[in-house]
Amino acid sequence: MHRDSIITQLYSLKSKADKMKNFVLHIKTEFGRIFSNPVVVLIFFAAPLLYGVLSANIYKKGKLTELPVVIIDEDHSALSSKIIDALNDNETIRVVKVQFEAGNIAAEMPSKEYIAVISIPQSFESAILQKKYPEILIDVNTANLVTANFASRAIQTVLGTLNAGIEIESLKKGGMDDNTARQRFEPFRATYTRFYNPSGNYLELMFPGVLGTVMQQIIFLGLGLVFARDLEDGYFKKLALKNKSAVYHILLKGIPFTILTSIVWLMVGCFFLFYKIDMPVFRKEMIVLVTVFSLACMFIAMLVSIIIPNQLKATEVLMVVATPSFLLSGYTWPLEGMPVLIQQIANMIPVTHFLQAFRKIGIYHGTLADIYPQLKALSIMAVTCMVLLALIIKIKIIKANRKQNRLTAV
Repeated sequence: MHRDSIITQLYSLKSKADKMKNFVLHIKTEFGRIFSNPVVVLIFFAAPLLYGVLSANIYKKGKLTELPVVIIDEDHSALSSKIIDALNDNETIRVVKVQFEAGNIAAEMPSKEYIAVISIPQSFESAILQKKYPEILIDVNTANLVTANFASRAIQTVLGTLNAGIEIESLKKGGMDDNTARQRFEPFRATYTRFYNPSGNYLELMFPGVLGTVMQQIIFLGLGLVFARDLEDGYFKKLALKNKSAVYHILLKGIPFTILTSIVWLMVGCFFLFYKIDMPVFRKEMIVLVTVFSLACMFIAMLVSIIIPNQLKATEVLMVVATPSFLLSGYTWPLEGMPVLIQQIANMIPVTHFLQAFRKIGIYHGTLADIYPQLKALSIMAVTCMVLLALIIKIKIIKANRKQNRLTAV
């Protein structure tokens, strides 16, 4: 009896070992099928590298400098010359043209694209001396809001400083001492402190959003083909006859891409170190976020792939979801400013929750508790899609086996 029990255990162990051996062989086959498609491999590895290098170099300066402005100086005074020199000394703007009458600046805009036109009126200096409070007219080109905001802030800073200096000097000429003149001009001070990206660096703003969106797209593309391809070429039927477990099939497809995705995420994290982006990406909170986000994307893509047994159509559907995802994510334009329906659509896309959580961890140095709502949303997506995926795979396995049994019976 004892001998029979040992034999049974040995047989069970051998059976398990054979199953594991077959699973490993199938994993190897899966890797072979993945790398047999050069387009998928190129997209999966080259896309993050290409977009990472491009976006990092696009925003490398972090801020805009030497934006072209025009001065219309109708005063021709020492003060107007001082204003022009002060504007030129600011690194954000550059005076590219000074003219002494209005002319037709609008006709030059298509070719020159001046960011601002600053008009100093006639008798400007004498009006100041007479306490008439003349006005400098600033026309800002808002065709591009980013350049317009940079230029406006720079011009306001320069003119505000000059305005204060002129007022203080006027009070001093009236016999007031320097300290009293400053207090009279400025009865109270407001100090602004910019924290969390205090320099307004666009690399730190845009880089996570671009790479997060790219990672979602490559996971969608990679996993969106796995079942669709198997259903097209009949490989799924062969696997279904060998193993009837839906979990087996999910693991078989998921493990290779989990390994490849981890490699790509490591590469993405190294970008932050290489370009000296001050965000703590190598920490446990970020690892948890990346893992849950990747699983959500993977299960969504596999679900679409099993529902639509055509590689081209499955890819098209996933790209319809992925293409507007950055705009909908609320990363640059807040979700609160969007219509409720758009917000609901955005909340069904993984990258929306990923970028919200990334900001909390990467910029605010938050904890897992801080990103719990985003982790919960991504987990619900992953679990829901995984359950639906398992059910559909099971149904297809049953159908494949029934069809084979009918053929065998005939």
